[in-house]
Amino acid sequence: MRIRVLGCSGGVGPDLRTTSLLLDGEVLIDAGTGVGDLSLPEMRLISRVFLTHAHLDHVCGLAFMADNLFGEVSQPIQVTAIRQTIATIRHHLFNWQLWPDFSSLPTTQDPLIVFRESPVGDLHDLGGGRSIQSFGVLHTIPAVGYVLKSQTGVFAFTGDTGACEPMWDVLNSLPRLDKLMVDVAFPDAQAELGVISRHYTPTLLSRDLGRLRHRPQLLLTHGKPGCEEVLQAECARAFEGWDYRHLKRGDLIEV
Repeated sequence: MRIRVLGCSGGVGPDLRTTSLLLDGEVLIDAGTGVGDLSLPEMRLISRVFLTHAHLDHVCGLAFMADNLFGEVSQPIQVTAIRQTIATIRHHLFNWQLWPDFSSLPTTQDPLIVFRESPVGDLHDLGGGRSIQSFGVLHTIPAVGYVLKSQTGVFAFTGDTGACEPMWDVLNSLPRLDKLMVDVAFPDAQAELGVISRHYTPTLLSRDLGRLRHRPQLLLTHGKPGCEEVLQAECARAFEGWDYRHLKRGDLIEV
C-alpha cells in the first residue's frame, strides 16, 4: 500500500492542507482541502471515498471534487461512512443550498455520488489483498478511524480523537500494527481545550500509548497552525524512545 498525504494539518495556510489521504491513487480517506492539489486526471481515478466524520476540514474537498468530476466519469463515486456522517453531509452540504446534491445529479438513477452507510466495524475489501475496517473513536461528533491491511503490513489512522479506551482495545486486538497515524492537535498548555474538543496533546497521547501492546511508527497529524515549534519540542520529550515523525503535505507512507 502506498498512501499519499494530501493534507494533514489542523488548519489552512501556506503549504498547509487539511486531512486527506490517497491510497494507491484510487481511494480517498477523508476529503479535506488537500484534495484540491490533485489534478483532474488524478481525481478521475478515484472510485471510493471513506470518511472519518463530517467536520468541514475532512469533507469540504468532496464538494469541489464532485463539481470537477461532473460529466467526467462514467461510474459513480462511492462515499462510505457511518450513518450519522452521511446524514450530516446530506443535510448540511449536498442540500441544494450550500452545494448541489450530487447524489441526485445528473439523475437520481445515475448519480455522480452514491452514499454507502457502513456501521462501525464493517470490513471492506479493496482488492489486491487490501482491506479497510472502521473502529470507533471519541470526538465531538460521531466519528471513526480506519485500519488498513495489505499483504505486507497494517496501518491505522485514528482520525480526530481524544482519549478513547475502546480505540486502544481495537488496536491491541490486531495481530500487528506497523504504522499509526494519530491526532496530536494542541500543545500541552492547551490541554483543557484538547479535552473539550476531543483532540490529543503530546502528554495526553503519551499516557494513552502506555495502553498499546504494539510498537508502531507514530505518524503525528492534525497539528494546529502556529503551534509547530512547541509541538515538536513537546513531542520530542513525550515520545522519547518511539519511532515517530510529524507528517507534512506530500509525504508518502508505504505499508
